[in-house]
Amino acid sequence: MDTVGERLLVALGGNAMTAPDGSATPQEQAVAVRTAMERVADVIAEGREVVLTHGNGPQVGNLLIKNQLAVRVVPPVPLDWCGAQTQATIGMLIVGALEHALAERGTPRPVTAVVTRTLVDAADPGFRHPSKPIGRYFSDVAARAFIARGETWRSFGGRGWRRVVASPEPLEILDVPAVEALMAAGHVVVAAGGGGVPVVRAGDGALHGVEAVIDKDLAAALLAHRIGATVLVIATDVDHVMVGYGTPGQRPLLRTTPEELHALAAAGHFAEGSMGPKVEAALRFVAGGGRRAVITALDRIADAVHGNAGTIIEED
Repeated sequence: MDTVGERLLVALGGNAMTAPDGSATPQEQAVAVRTAMERVADVIAEGREVVLTHGNGPQVGNLLIKNQLAVRVVPPVPLDWCGAQTQATIGMLIVGALEHALAERGTPRPVTAVVTRTLVDAADPGFRHPSKPIGRYFSDVAARAFIARGETWRSFGGRGWRRVVASPEPLEILDVPAVEALMAAGHVVVAAGGGGVPVVRAGDGALHGVEAVIDKDLAAALLAHRIGATVLVIATDVDHVMVGYGTPGQRPLLRTTPEELHALAAAGHFAEGSMGPKVEAALRFVAGGGRRAVITALDRIADAVHGNAGTIIEED
């Protein structure tokens, strides 16, 4: 099937925003983003309509360290502020790199990043039982000082203590109208970075940011549905989903159906916090009417769009 003119959403993993060894200096992040945008520009230059989203874990982690180390000097900012700041910073890098890459290909397009809010339920069970680790490891003494400030921390044995926060279910990408208006005006849009800034709605209708992180891939599946994308590409650091990962019988999963993938997930093949959310996002997208979801490496995005790379999930 010809995919030219098709609308797709590309979700860039956090690895696309850091150096190969995971370090994240400003210079290394800029280089990594430029490399990623070369691949994305190839897809857009072929005539496809693309919306981008991205991870922000390393960047939020860096901001948290600054908060923690400077707590006696400047007031720490809440986690929703960290999400908004990193959306803007990464968005700025993507906009500049992608506009340049498109111009080099003779297909100039405006690129715009939207600092996006994602609605969550204040009664989500994640708020009662925070479980998502964020930031760096600290000693017992340091962690207890942060606990005294109202944060939730968990011991990870010999590695130290780490803060844990809620990771609530994304319910609605609130700024989709802005995304759609920009797309209608010919822009390539970057939205819902890091899953979006988590907000809850108060009884009077006002929106308030909350201390939480939203899974980027689950938010990507939701955004893809809202903008009418037919293809979802989840770009990560591996070519394929692996079945039996870490065992002698591990094998790449090339092409699969939602039914088979769901059965594999139920059998425990995909680790929570790594491949598990990506698989779940792909399943949700296809179950909700998406034509194809693909999980693959960043440098295989163009092939994935054609259905020739990665783990391809689609109905028979």
